[in-house]
This record gives sequence, C-alpha cells and structure tokens, in this order.
Amino acid sequence: MYKKLAICNKKMYICSQNNINMSQSAYTIRLDSDLKERFDALCEGFGMSATTAFNIFVRMVVRQRRIPFEIELSEKDESYERGRKAFLDIRRQAEAGRYPEMTLDEINEEIRLAREGR
Repeated sequence: MYKKLAICNKKMYICSQNNINMSQSAYTIRLDSDLKERFDALCEGFGMSATTAFNIFVRMVVRQRRIPFEIELSEKDESYERGRKAFLDIRRQAEAGRYPEMTLDEINEEIRLAREGR
C-alpha cells in the first residue's frame, strides 16, 4: 500500500491509498515542443512534475475564482493594432458594398483556390 500526500483545509496529511477517494480526470494540452521542454526543466528544478504544476495552477484558479496572474495586451503591440485596423477597414468596405455577396460554395471555392496557390 503506497502513501499519498493530501492537503485539506491547509493541513497536510499522509494517507494510505484506501483513505483517499478522489476521482481523477485528464486534460490534454498542446504546447510548442521547445516551450514544453523549457517548462519541464523548470518544473524539475522546482522539484515537481509538470502535472503537479498544472494541478497547483488549477487549484489556485478554483480557490481564487480568477486567473492568479494578470493577462494583458501591451499597448505597444503594433501587430494587434494593425490587424484590428485592417479588420475594421475590410468590414467598412463590405458594409459599403465594395465586396460582392457570395454563397457558401463560392467562399469555399475561393478558400480552396487560395490554398492551392501556396
């Protein structure tokens, strides 16, 4: 019988497998190979697995009911602003009737032709 560490109400307990009844689920995520290798190395340096790090993150999100760090878009991100401006420009042109209306089949054909031209 192996022992397992459980954290309940901010107290640590070492329990036998029979005393812990937690069902487990799996997540599958995709990461850039280089990013995964760097993350695995950092986790190893912290003395934990990537799975443990993800579990810590998920527990913090659930406990705090928020992402435990800020996620923001830098105002200096020019590619975002250029992309947004281009999108809004195309939208205005479409609303002004510059682009003809197309059926779904015509749109799919345009996509097919564009992909063949790569």
